Amino acid sequence: MPGSAAPYCLIVDDEPRLRQVMVHLMRADGFACLEAGNGIEALAQLESHDVTLVLSDLRMPKMDGLELLRAIGARELDAAVVMISAVADVELAVNCLSIGAADYIIKPYQLEDVRARVALALDKRRLILENRAYREGLEDRVAAQARRLEELFLASVQSLAEALELKDPYTRGHSVRVSRYSSIIARHVGLGGEPLRQIELGGHVHDIGKIGVREDVLHKPDALTPEEYQHIMMHPILGWRILSPLLGEAPTALNVVRSHHERFDGRGVPDGLKGDEIPIEARIVAAADALDAMTSGRPYRSTEMTLDCALEEIQRNSGTQFDPLVVRALVASAESGELQLEERGERGERRGERQLSRQS
Repeated sequence: MPGSAAPYCLIVDDEPRLRQVMVHLMRADGFACLEAGNGIEALAQLESHDVTLVLSDLRMPKMDGLELLRAIGARELDAAVVMISAVADVELAVNCLSIGAADYIIKPYQLEDVRARVALALDKRRLILENRAYREGLEDRVAAQARRLEELFLASVQSLAEALELKDPYTRGHSVRVSRYSSIIARHVGLGGEPLRQIELGGHVHDIGKIGVREDVLHKPDALTPEEYQHIMMHPILGWRILSPLLGEAPTALNVVRSHHERFDGRGVPDGLKGDEIPIEARIVAAADALDAMTSGRPYRSTEMTLDCALEEIQRNSGTQFDPLVVRALVASAESGELQLEERGERGERRGERQLSRQS
């Protein structure tokens, strides 16, 4: 009798004498044998044992071999199934093979022929399992590489953000706060999952294009001339061009970078989009951006607004500068206490957004 480590072979036949012949053969080849008189009994055995090989008759009461074969396939069991039948029907044999049988043996058979065909069926099962393990291992490696690429990508974005902070100290902390405010508003709008993650990323890098803005304009303490204002408001396009190679698979974040200065009434930049033409992620970040701009100090303004005053200003521009849906979500998040102003280590961050409000 084989030890407990022996693989299980399930022999399914409604004739006990034929089952015993197969049991004797399979035990001699090192299998621990289970028996069933029909498909229903066979499924009960399969539920309680990890079966390597199934030898099944075709014609049986209650549940025949074909039904059993389909049930094994539906349960995605790993057993190799060899059908044994007195029906010498090529079409039936092909049908059995097409739905998962490893082989089809016709009665009467020679025991040595059965042994050889079983060996081939088990070899096929081994190859299938090895191929599956390879695919799963490959998927794990691909996932690990994807995580590494994302880490490298985020490091690249962080380097750009740090470069911008060195260029303009007033940006320090601004993007982090806009990202957090945007995340809170987005959740109140009903967004989550990957879109929410990309909105947070877009908020963090929305001002990257200011790397290309002249420092004399970026640091100017007085009101900007029309030419200077036009120059600084090119930063959404510059940022979009810089980040497109990095954010090609994050279109939501790219939309934020390009369109966070669009206005709901169509008078924004760079594309003059209006209403729902503006991606919802950009409408969200536009409100968060304005909130932080108004509640932060500026080189040309010694005081910043309170949260209540900033909310009143944003509500006053609802339907013109800002999406009313986003404004309602912003106000609701503030009233619930979820959105609160963060402490600033460095006062002020950006140029141009306040200028946009002045010219509204």
